[in-house]
Amino acid sequence: MSYLLAALWPLFALILGGYLLRRAGFPSNAFWPGAERLNYFVLFPALLFSSLARAPLDSPHLGRIAGCVALILGVGWGVLLLLRRWRAWPASRFGVLVQGTLRFNTYIGLAAVGALFGEAGLSLMALLLAVTVPAVNTLSVLALTPGGSLGVPALIGTLLRNPLILACIGGVMANLVGLPLGGGVSELLGLLAASSLPLGLLCVGAALQPQDLRRETLPLLINSMGRLLLMPLGAWLLSGWMGMAGMEQVAVVLLFALPCAPTAYVLARQLHGDAELMAGIITLQTLLAMLSLPLVLLLAL
Repeated sequence: MSYLLAALWPLFALILGGYLLRRAGFPSNAFWPGAERLNYFVLFPALLFSSLARAPLDSPHLGRIAGCVALILGVGWGVLLLLRRWRAWPASRFGVLVQGTLRFNTYIGLAAVGALFGEAGLSLMALLLAVTVPAVNTLSVLALTPGGSLGVPALIGTLLRNPLILACIGGVMANLVGLPLGGGVSELLGLLAASSLPLGLLCVGAALQPQDLRRETLPLLINSMGRLLLMPLGAWLLSGWMGMAGMEQVAVVLLFALPCAPTAYVLARQLHGDAELMAGIITLQTLLAMLSLPLVLLLAL
């Protein structure tokens, strides 16, 4: 337990630091949106690309891991569709609750697995992200679109404008064709990647909006409990049933124990979802994850 806390507390210290810096107006309020865009469009894609370019795509366990993740996402999506029919949620609300249940904070995930397992953990988590990022983004866009009116070309265009998806595709292709990353390219990607996670965690803290926790307290709590407790419990049970153990099982459980990503707020706002509810979900899940994440990982380790 002490090892686990030692690995996790620096991550949440950075999140808290980002919140306090933003509250203090340092370095300025205009800094944080620019820092988040730099990380989202440049630094974090570099991390994903470099990790996937070196990842063991020939691993015999890759199919089992992808199948496990896809099944968990499918079950979660099916349950949400049933709840939507029962509660008659409009797309603006349904899409927000889908994101709160299925989307995850990749910064926290990669930082946590890197602290626990080092480079091998980063490569494995990058593989998981290559599977889940396109799927979760597709489901999020569909959920926020009234009546499923978004056509296939528009959906594909939306996904291909996502820098994380492009980085995943590029990294996998570079891996498959054996693209050399010599001549300083690997070192450049390493420098960009090294700055991504600390900056990303600071930006997560800066994006917290505690004032939105006063709105719709019960839906916020129910959605957060589903994301932070039920999803990882299901992942632990299914991965154990499929024979996973060690780093593989921990990575899968961790993926579904992560709080919702701040980028969900941007998508909700762009597609006319309930942005205030989205902000509340992101904030509450991030705060609760400081307690739930160590407990969930203790179960999985």
